[in-house]
Amino acid sequence: MDHLFRDLAPVSSAGWNKIETEVKQTLTTMLSGRKLVDFKGPLGWKAACVGTGGSDAVISPTQNRVEGVSVEGVSVEARIRRVLPMVELRVPFELSRCQLAEFDRGARDADFDPVMAAARKIAIVENHLIFSGYAAAGIRGICEAAPEPAADPGPGLENYPVLIATALTKLRDRGVDGPYAVALSEKHYTDLSDATKAGYPVLEHVRRLIDGPLISTPGLDGAAVLSMRGGDFELTTGQDFAIGYLSHDAEHVRLYIEESVTFWNIMPDAAVPLSIQAAP
Repeated sequence: MDHLFRDLAPVSSAGWNKIETEVKQTLTTMLSGRKLVDFKGPLGWKAACVGTGGSDAVISPTQNRVEGVSVEGVSVEARIRRVLPMVELRVPFELSRCQLAEFDRGARDADFDPVMAAARKIAIVENHLIFSGYAAAGIRGICEAAPEPAADPGPGLENYPVLIATALTKLRDRGVDGPYAVALSEKHYTDLSDATKAGYPVLEHVRRLIDGPLISTPGLDGAAVLSMRGGDFELTTGQDFAIGYLSHDAEHVRLYIEESVTFWNIMPDAAVPLSIQAAP
């Protein structure tokens, strides 16, 4: 038995298959961030960190008395390796045992909404971690670590193509090659889908400027233009998304979805976060 303790859950094989299918479908739709960066893993649940190659000098052990060892006249330098620790993300959820039983009897309308809600929540957190970082884990996000935002051309969604073009110019001036992608918050994506410029959808104007994907990214605040040439941003998972068991009673089964993950912002210059004023 592994650390997920799934064998203890009163869930049938068919029930587990349904839960995993709902999770996979939701994550496939919601995990926009990992579609835009390099992905490494899964390295396994035991993986604790990712080495960055950096190190910091620390006080030499020869400056303190080492028990049983004479260190006089010995010079020893010491350094601590810099690492990015794996962050364990977990979202609990609860399913009705009655609904699970109905599903096993062939019901097609059994309620698995809590599964999808949990998958959506953890996907949003991963996207947010990629773009906004997580200071408690030493993770710098793409937007927070970028050297400068693109200039704001003024109010109105019709100005978005100018904003994107300005960001692309900044990347090229830095020597950052494409292909280039655009990540938009859900709100920005929806607003741009409805906006027009000269009778043509603004979203389509934007698509014509880039040679990579334009993706709605739940969990992103604002928007960003970034290079997908590779080697700039790396998401690493220890354990990729998995479903585990917490407890149950006569009415409910309490489960969770979790992953262990970290993000390495290797080249912050390879992205430009965007800002734009709302129309008055």
